[in-house]
Amino acid sequence: MSDDHRFPCPNCGADYRFDPAAGQLVCDFCGHTEPMEGTQAHVPAIRELDFRAAIEARLPEAETEEQRTSKCPNCGALIEFETDVHATECPFCATPVVTGTGTHRQIKPKGVLPFALNEPDARKAMTDWLGGLWFAPNGLQEYARKGRKMQGIYVPYWTFDADTKSSYSGERGTIYYETRTVMRDGKPQQVQVQKIRWRPAAGRVARFFDDVLVLASRSLPKRYTDALEPWDLAAMEPYRPEFLAGFKAEAYQVELEDGYTEARQHMDRVIERDVKFDIGGDAQRVHGINTAISDVTFKHVLLPVWLAAYKYRGQTYRFVVNGRTGRVQGERPWSAWKIAFAVILGLIVAGVIGYFAAQNG
Repeated sequence: MSDDHRFPCPNCGADYRFDPAAGQLVCDFCGHTEPMEGTQAHVPAIRELDFRAAIEARLPEAETEEQRTSKCPNCGALIEFETDVHATECPFCATPVVTGTGTHRQIKPKGVLPFALNEPDARKAMTDWLGGLWFAPNGLQEYARKGRKMQGIYVPYWTFDADTKSSYSGERGTIYYETRTVMRDGKPQQVQVQKIRWRPAAGRVARFFDDVLVLASRSLPKRYTDALEPWDLAAMEPYRPEFLAGFKAEAYQVELEDGYTEARQHMDRVIERDVKFDIGGDAQRVHGINTAISDVTFKHVLLPVWLAAYKYRGQTYRFVVNGRTGRVQGERPWSAWKIAFAVILGLIVAGVIGYFAAQNG
């Protein structure tokens, strides 16, 4: 968090933090509060940026900023440092990180989805999730419940909008049945055999894509962050540094063009589904799709994640909680003694059942 994300309390001079439960800035030192003005209904719409202008380096200088970040040597996270901080612990994997002296220019965030859950609620969601796992070590759940606070992180994403028009060629399949005579047990018998009659098909489909979401971080396993969806993007606010007060923010690692490549892959899958629906029939074959894409825009946005990284018995476990919904994902821990006990118990039960079965036999 840079100085732009620090807001001194006018009453005592300590730093404000954004309180998700109250939706306002609060001072933990003296209790002073300051409401967040102009959220949702009273703010202008979030402005998209032109994709072509960005990749051709034609964005206005006001849309970019210099950031002071350091790369975690373990997980690769780009951690943004406050100006007076020279060493910290990586919030993604609990590895010590020392700040460097360099800066780099990045596209500014345009939108932020504010935290809606506070840290105690996120911790409860995580410990409840751990408690519901079969064969999870009890010690880790207790360690997580009593351990250090979770980190509130704003994770970077790209969103893409695009207008598409596609022409296609393929075949439409219609199921029909033929009656055939087969020999079964030496006797002739009639059976119905399914067939598909194929006819050429061609046409056009169109779709406007709005806010195709692409993770712009490499610090967390994508399977975990994908599982945190859906995100209520309708509640997205225009970026304001006040929302970051008291939280950390990660710089993006996935460059804009790479993010667009992933977004296009998603769009292509959706367009193929549209084509199959347009072909109709009982089955479809798609031979080719030619898509014209236009009016591509994007924005860099920040989404809220509560993160815990615990080193337990020499192993690092990471858990992520959707900062809006409380949905939890993480690295699944196992308890060797619980598994062994379950196996032994299963063998005992099987032996008892086998014994009584033999007696009754």
